[in-house]
Amino acid sequence: MSALQTAPRRQRRTNWPVTIVLALASLTVLAPLYVTLSMAFKTSGQSVDGNAFALPKPFNPDSFAEAWTLTRFPVAFGVSVAVAAITVVLTLLLSSLAAYAISRNWSRRFFRWSFIYLLAAMFLPFPVVALPQIKLTALTGLDNPVGVGILHAMFQLSFSVLLYTAYLRTVPPELEESARMDGASTWQIFRRIVLPLLGPMNATVGIFAFLASWNDFMLPSLITANPKLQTLPVVQNIFQSDFGTDYNVAFASYLMTMAPTIIVYLFAQRWVISGVTQGAVKS
Repeated sequence: MSALQTAPRRQRRTNWPVTIVLALASLTVLAPLYVTLSMAFKTSGQSVDGNAFALPKPFNPDSFAEAWTLTRFPVAFGVSVAVAAITVVLTLLLSSLAAYAISRNWSRRFFRWSFIYLLAAMFLPFPVVALPQIKLTALTGLDNPVGVGILHAMFQLSFSVLLYTAYLRTVPPELEESARMDGASTWQIFRRIVLPLLGPMNATVGIFAFLASWNDFMLPSLITANPKLQTLPVVQNIFQSDFGTDYNVAFASYLMTMAPTIIVYLFAQRWVISGVTQGAVKS
């Protein structure tokens, strides 16, 4: 009886070293977020007074209106959404199909080497392939947001296939064998059986692809030829000049750009965690 009474107490015991480490780690995220919020609502004079942690006095929301106009926010936002949508759709489709083929044909040498080839691409630095990508997109007429989305999906392919392959190994092959005995084709098995089971991993891969595409600065700045069709991270470069920076307007623009990623992640974090943990354990 005493053991049963002491068990709940042990479960409620706080692990203070881990709690302290997590609290300190959270400050590395919360402190910059607080500075961003504070600077976005300050006046131009307050933003350069050297006290970034001070609260805005007076409260100045005009920075958001100015940032909205200077960055042509609706246009840049639409371009960023289009590029991210292309990236997510292509990444989910190509990665899931490739991982399914690899995981179900692992005994064949071609598929094993294909998996190793994709993993090796993860260690290839982007500057090595930057110039060829610029040349190829210009020659094929893809020096636009569509080309940026396609390239984003290609660069996400290696990591996404790795996640999908680990997750598919937890799916029992018996489910597919019974469907195949009933006359289902490989495509029907994937679409009707495997794809619905990939829900948590689809969310995980989709979030990673969305964040990588939405926050990327280098690829759209190099590939997109028309400056009017640039994504939000590239457009925000107008706040940096040789003679000064409008910090309050710049931080207001950063906050508007950052808001969609925070909202998407808050709604999808449970699927992200579920996909990663299930893919890490082989049943």
